[in-house]
Formats: sequence, structure tokens, C-alpha cells
Amino acid sequence: MINVFVNDETSPLRAVIVGTAKGVGDVPNLDDAYDPKSKEHIAAGTYPKEADMVKEMEAFAKVLEKHGVKVYRPEIIEDYNQIFSRDIGFVIENKFIKPRILKDRKEEIKGIQYVLEQINPEQIVTVPEEVRVEGGDVMPWKDHIFVGYSEKEDFEKYIVARTNRAGLEFLAHEFPNKTVKGFQLNKSDQVAKDNALHLDCCFQPIGENQAIIYKDGFKLEEDYNYLKDYFGEDNLIHITRDEMYEMNSNVFSISPKVVVLEEKFTRLAGILEEKGYTVEKVPYAEISKMEGLLRCSTLPLERAK
Repeated sequence: MINVFVNDETSPLRAVIVGTAKGVGDVPNLDDAYDPKSKEHIAAGTYPKEADMVKEMEAFAKVLEKHGVKVYRPEIIEDYNQIFSRDIGFVIENKFIKPRILKDRKEEIKGIQYVLEQINPEQIVTVPEEVRVEGGDVMPWKDHIFVGYSEKEDFEKYIVARTNRAGLEFLAHEFPNKTVKGFQLNKSDQVAKDNALHLDCCFQPIGENQAIIYKDGFKLEEDYNYLKDYFGEDNLIHITRDEMYEMNSNVFSISPKVVVLEEKFTRLAGILEEKGYTVEKVPYAEISKMEGLLRCSTLPLERAK
């Protein structure tokens, strides 16, 4: 059995699902892409190749295993994108949440069915029909759950709006002992540099009490200010619009001291090393062309209590 437990983003990681690029298939048609960065690379002829993405993901999995983490991988579904496992499930405390996601991705959960079968069924919660929530928008952080979401007007307008108010309310109901705090995000179906696809595309806690943040990813200044007050301004590492586009906030913590990032994030790596973090660098630039990075391609199952 797998004893699922996650209470924050950085406690020592014991077990995780890392997605797979195997069987991802050919370049999708422009009309079938559902985020602006993928569309950009399809149109430019620079969309990532399966072999390159497989190499990147294997390098990431090796780093995790080097640190003693148990790594599960999805069973391959041919001609299907199974890279971003964060969206098809997430763990908060001792519950595995199965969300309802884009209909184009509904088969994806089958790839991790063998993992779900190792979890106590009483700990698996399927969200109700009207609830939309994706793991990239959900961040357990100690006594809080931070949630990126869109109100009705934006949710109905943008394909890239993935979590609705019902998702926020569902989490508040499911975890009454937590402060569930929602943040509206800036969305764009067309311009990747103006689109915070998920909360982890513009914000992520690291260490014990620090965070990486892109202020303009938040639709409301008061939401950004909430995080500034919560962490303290000196504990925030601000990134630029271009760094947000390259996914600098989408790093992944193996522990409070060890952070994995894309090897080209030199400015961020320098800041983190100066602050005393061990920085593990992996090649992930091809994956980033699909508007996701390291956090997006992981589904943590167990972190230390």
C-alpha cells in the first residue's frame, strides 16, 4: 500500500509520480492545442520531439531517485500526452483528489490506475460534476491551501482557465481545518507571456518560508499583497515576465534544502545557491515549450510529516 500524505510543497519527498513523454506521438494540429505556448511552437515549427522530451524526463527521474525518492511512472497510452501528471490528481493531507479535467485528457488517469489501486479507496476522493480543479492550481502549504482560480466570466471565456470557484469551495469543504485562499490569475488563450496557466506558473513556495513569484500573474493586486504579507517581502524572489514565460516558478522541491530547476535558469540558480539551497539542474527546455515544467510533470504521493 502507498500511504499518501502531503501537507506542503517542500517537506522531504518519499514517493512521486513523474509523467512520461513516451508514446506522446506526433506534433498536434494547431486547432487541437489548448495553451498559447504550445500553439506558438506548433506555428513556428519548434514543437518538441518525443525523443528529446523522453531524455529530459529520464534525467529528472534519475535526480529524484538519487535523492532516495520512490518514482512511479504512468503506463504508456500510445499517441497520448501523459507528461503533466500534476493535473490528473493531487494529494492533500492523506487524501488523493481525482479532479475532472479537460475532456481531451480524460483517458490520462488510466495510466496511473495501477498506482491508485495501491491506495486505500477510502482515501480517494472524486470531485463532483460541477467542480473544475487542476493540480497545478492547488498548493498545500502548512495551515493554508493556496488555489489559483477564475471567476465565472473568465472561466467561461478562456480555455486556459482550469479551476473555477466551485473548485475553491470544494477544497474549503473537504479541508475545513485549512485556510483555503483563492487567487485570480491573469489569463490569455493567445499570448503565452500574458498567461498564468496555473498558480504554479507564477508562484511557488520553496524552503521553509520563501517563495518564487511573478507579480503580474495575479489579476488582483490584493492577491499578490496577501502573499507578500504572508511570506514577508524579503522572503520573495521576484521573476520577470520573460522568466515567467520560461517557467522559472515551476521548479520542484525534493526537500526544504534541495530544489530542482531547468539548467538554463542561471539567475534563479544563483539566487538560490546564495541563499543556501542545493540546486539540482536538469535539461527541461523542450518540455517547457508546452507551458509546463518540473512541478507540472510531478504528482507527489508522500512527503515526510
